[in-house]
Amino acid sequence: MRPTKVLGILFALIIFTVQAVALADKPSVIRIGYPSVGVGNRPASFGTSIATVHLKGLLEDEFKKDGIKIQWAFLRGAGPAVNELFANGLLDFSHLGDLPSVVGRASGLKYRVLASSGVRNNIYVSVPADSSVQSVKDLRGKKVAVLKGTATHLSGVKILEKFGLAEKDVRLVNLDTNTAKSALVTKDIDAAIGGPDYLTLRDQGVSRVIFSTKGGDPKLTSNGLFLGSQDFIDKYQDITLRVIKQVVLASKWLADAEKEPQPIFQLWTKSGFTFSGFKEDWTGENLKYRTSPLVDAYVASRYRLQIDEAQRFGLTKRGFSFEEWTELKFLKQALKELGLEQYWKPRGLDGNPSG
Repeated sequence: MRPTKVLGILFALIIFTVQAVALADKPSVIRIGYPSVGVGNRPASFGTSIATVHLKGLLEDEFKKDGIKIQWAFLRGAGPAVNELFANGLLDFSHLGDLPSVVGRASGLKYRVLASSGVRNNIYVSVPADSSVQSVKDLRGKKVAVLKGTATHLSGVKILEKFGLAEKDVRLVNLDTNTAKSALVTKDIDAAIGGPDYLTLRDQGVSRVIFSTKGGDPKLTSNGLFLGSQDFIDKYQDITLRVIKQVVLASKWLADAEKEPQPIFQLWTKSGFTFSGFKEDWTGENLKYRTSPLVDAYVASRYRLQIDEAQRFGLTKRGFSFEEWTELKFLKQALKELGLEQYWKPRGLDGNPSG
């Protein structure tokens, strides 16, 4: 065989090997979970930086040039369904509320905290419009809907406790949000615990809100994290950094629009929920710091509390260290490369920017 032909074959093998390595350095698809669905089960949500990343198509734009597909899974089964997908190796990232993420971590799921995706999310307790129930304390013995295993579940039992009730004092019915709203309309349940999407039913005149966490004790609200599969973030560190950059940019877009938030609420209506509901839920709120990506003292304190509360209410059997759960090098690098290291001040224990 001629030397030039041998060299040609060797060169081709080298090119093939380089291409194979390059392909191994990036996935063909990035799979992202979200623990809710929109009106009519549409694949969209609202209220967080991650929902905003989806609605603005930021990841699709970022990875289009790489030929990497973005696959979103909006799950009617909420947090428990997200955990099931992670357990079966079917998700790479997800926004997830506090209780299901705590339960997942305590159960041994190998995902890490990469960023905060929303804190102090308000919870509402609704009853049929003509119900005799006037206060949460009147729910003793009543049929109350909540999706068990979710952040709303943990907030719900704490709200019941605030009014002198334990979970066993009501008939807690396990229903997803859309089913619970229908059951509230047909009066098959006496009350439902959920988010600001229940304001739509009130505005339609079919329900009343008897309790809201808005403007009240933040310990009764829920919080969310952006989580990444340990296997994915170890294997694709550059890709993970690019994903986190888009989360940070979505958070900045939300913060920049804080004084004139109409574009935010309009974007979120793609989920099917109403502009007026978003406006009511967020009026008077510090939007910049409720959607800050920082995993700061406030987030750490809230999750240490939720870890303890989940055990106290018997929703999980063991605790763990929040700090050992986090992997924040991607967030720190994203903030540095985007020139946003000083854009958000860390929140103090009261949830407000320190200093």
